Amino acid sequence: MALAGLGLAQQTLTLVGAGATFPYPLMAKYADEYTRLTGGKVRVNYQSIGSGGGIRQFLEQTVHFGASDAPLDDGRLKEVRERFKTQALNLAYALGAVVPVYNLPGVKEPLRFTGPVLADIYLGKVKTWNDPALQELNPGVKLPPLPITVVHRSDGSGTSYVFTDYLAKVSREWAQKVGRGTSVEWPVGVGGKGNEGVAGVVRQTPGAIGYVELTYAKQNSLAYGAVRNKAGRFVLADLASMKAAANVPLPGDMRVSLTDTAAPDGYPIASFTYLLLYENLSVNKAVKSEAEARALVEFVRWILTEGQKYNEPLTYGALSPVAQQRALALLARVTYEGKPLGKEIVGR
Repeated sequence: MALAGLGLAQQTLTLVGAGATFPYPLMAKYADEYTRLTGGKVRVNYQSIGSGGGIRQFLEQTVHFGASDAPLDDGRLKEVRERFKTQALNLAYALGAVVPVYNLPGVKEPLRFTGPVLADIYLGKVKTWNDPALQELNPGVKLPPLPITVVHRSDGSGTSYVFTDYLAKVSREWAQKVGRGTSVEWPVGVGGKGNEGVAGVVRQTPGAIGYVELTYAKQNSLAYGAVRNKAGRFVLADLASMKAAANVPLPGDMRVSLTDTAAPDGYPIASFTYLLLYENLSVNKAVKSEAEARALVEFVRWILTEGQKYNEPLTYGALSPVAQQRALALLARVTYEGKPLGKEIVGR
């Protein structure tokens, strides 16, 4: 039982997390269910501020945990080791997909895109919907001569990282001129804050194109396109195509890119999303007591086990057995003031 270590806790504990908007619908569900499960003894306050903000607050130690769709890179890991004398852990807990969403009145069927054409749209080279590059991909569709309004994230974003990571793999020009990152210098377009903001701008702007996590497209009733994968198939994002993309060798630290998958049935812009924890929770100024440290590890363990049943109803992929074991093995390394809390809680 996830609450075994909290039985004597009389006070209400609040765990604070911040970061990615990509998994916010899922994190909100986790928070509601866990508060109910603990009878209100443990509450979770998750601030959907973007992966860039989540990484910043994690490093500033104003939160119990960070959340990011981009795992911490080698430079950030080194910074944690040097500043705090501990390791930063990247625990994958769900799969998601970034989809191209658009607002084209009168067009009913899902449009087809390729990575190079998406890159050219975001480079400002493809400017109208009836451009020959788009018409060639969609021969049966009457595309209007509307100007394309390009919408991107205005904040530091793991969703942007996943999208630009994909574009950098499939377009040499994109890789050279823009590259990949949670924040990049966008050649063209208007910004929206969070997945919510991008979805809102696209919904309100005929001719707009943007990129959001699949759940936001569904929740906002936005049209989203099929993307051609490395095998040459046009694939719409769904649970099966996300899982196919994630069927790759998984390193022990779980840091992996799933974009531009070689899987024939895989969706090419899929990604894990991660929780960020300090291996030694004692160094995190936001964790004020052993009770808070224990509550945090209990909550993360619950996400990785019982909580996984909430992923797929919200169109996020659940962890495979191998990925779940990798994440639990990382969690088992967590300590507090020398006590092996992770090992104790995971091993129950």
